[in-house]
Amino acid sequence: MGLGAGLRAVKRRSLTRASVAVAVAAGLALVGACGGSDKDDEGDGGLAVGVLLPGGGASRFGQFDKPLLVQQLKRLCPDCPAPTVAATSDPAVQRQQIESMITRQVDVLILAAVDPQLLRPSVEAAHRADIPVVAYDRLAQGPISGYVTFDGATVGRLQGEALLKAMDGEARGEQIVMMNGATTDPNAGWFKRGALSVLEGKTEIGKSYDTVGWRPENAFMNMTNAIAALGAGDIDGVLAANDSLAGAVVAAFNAAEVRPLPPITGQDADLAGVRRIVRGDQYMTVYKPFEPAAGAAAKMAVALGRGESVDSLASGTVDSATTEDIPAVLLPSVPVTVGNIKDTVVKDGMYTIDQICTPELRSACVKAGLN
Repeated sequence: MGLGAGLRAVKRRSLTRASVAVAVAAGLALVGACGGSDKDDEGDGGLAVGVLLPGGGASRFGQFDKPLLVQQLKRLCPDCPAPTVAATSDPAVQRQQIESMITRQVDVLILAAVDPQLLRPSVEAAHRADIPVVAYDRLAQGPISGYVTFDGATVGRLQGEALLKAMDGEARGEQIVMMNGATTDPNAGWFKRGALSVLEGKTEIGKSYDTVGWRPENAFMNMTNAIAALGAGDIDGVLAANDSLAGAVVAAFNAAEVRPLPPITGQDADLAGVRRIVRGDQYMTVYKPFEPAAGAAAKMAVALGRGESVDSLASGTVDSATTEDIPAVLLPSVPVTVGNIKDTVVKDGMYTIDQICTPELRSACVKAGLN
């Protein structure tokens, strides 16, 4: 699903929520990915929050979002039980995880949906059980009560502007490849449209791919095909939608023994992506400060769990394909190139210089002022 359906308008703040229907039927399967305790209605000490993420471990969601969400929830509700956290990249498994949390009668869910469209029945089931859902990072379908994300149009524009700058300004007559995200992620269409708003009419788009599942192996295959079809010497830049795809693009160029590499964009400021920027293999990434996002989502979740309105927390509203006037917080992003790594991701404590500057990158780090 593209953002044409998923995010049709950003409006001034207003909140219209449907009345609660009958509770969801019990007996849903409990999956092992979830922990935590059953719902306890005795004040804030019983406020149970479920957190569902589309990745864990080394992904940005595992490294940054999960600990920050847990930390922010604990700060806002110190007497509440630890949130129930589950992570998976499989939408079927995420449906089971949501069903498990409904069975456990959590008070509120924070959901970063693997597949917003396929998760719609689960969001509807939570709504029937009187469990509000805060969509996190990705706009899920169904009766969502709040939404926190980074402004995707801005992300795409930052990538497009950086790519044009790296190709010496207007870049007329030059040719690029677009390695977009998955069509099942509404943010991917948002990023794509933001980039095209800058790129169209300024450069020729030789190939454009929607990367199935955001999977690097698919991006590698697509980039390999683009090199074969267009010719390595005729690719002047690559707009890769995130750092994982950028890494796959670099790998495809390396496999084809292409030197020098054309400028390549990214997103998320992954450690591997930042290191590629220092090395000179990737031109830029988009840094999205995750702490404000986690803080906004935690505030919405606690307010909704207490039965309060989130109007005052939202900066506006958005429409999804199924729900209008969802209170939303749209956060800004920051472009990162080799010249401002120290003043962005290092200054904010996302990474230390020692983490970025491996022994093989020491000389490049000194050149970049990372010492």
